[in-house]
Amino acid sequence: MAIRDWPIEDRPREKLWQRGAAALTNAELLAIFLRVGTPGKSALALAHELLSRFESIGALAHASPAELAAVPGIGPAKAAQLAAAVELARRALVEELKQMPAFEHPQAVRDWLRLTLGGERVETFVALLLDQRHRLIRWEPIARGTVTEAVVYPREVVRAALFANAAAVIVAHNHPAGSREPSAADLSLTADLKQALSLMDIRLLDHFIVTADAITSLAECGLL
Repeated sequence: MAIRDWPIEDRPREKLWQRGAAALTNAELLAIFLRVGTPGKSALALAHELLSRFESIGALAHASPAELAAVPGIGPAKAAQLAAAVELARRALVEELKQMPAFEHPQAVRDWLRLTLGGERVETFVALLLDQRHRLIRWEPIARGTVTEAVVYPREVVRAALFANAAAVIVAHNHPAGSREPSAADLSLTADLKQALSLMDIRLLDHFIVTADAITSLAECGLL
């Protein structure tokens, strides 16, 4: 049955107008974006298929336009639109972090990390370089590795922070396998980073572990 034949209160677009975007599921939001499905398949059914194929909204956000276009019913135009929408969301969050102190908008930090790292298929380590008020100056990719590790040298983080004249740093990396717990190597690296940065009078504010479904803050866990 086409979405236009559903009861009005069940249609994603009408539901959004009545209850707000936050009330919609990932599939319903994606269906609004897709607008139309394919013969015999509604936009909502196509959205469910897309989410099933990529397994999570984070992985979907990291899919390349070519991977998206390969899904029957998506094609190059919808793939390009979806990739552009994800990038706009990332840029909007970066602008927010540049305007306001990171710890006044912790959810914006987490949302940006989820969009940037949550669906990565190999370990990727990034540094958010902050000014004295903890506003974002810029972010730097530090290392990309394999599914299980990325080799990070503290001197690379220190170099990036000094070059940006940063007063504080937040670092983060993803666990593609899905574990939200920091490893012994993560804890050792955090200690090394904190010490190396402190020698330059730069504070390490947090180290986040990012998965497709969750984010762990080492500072909140008392591990920093």
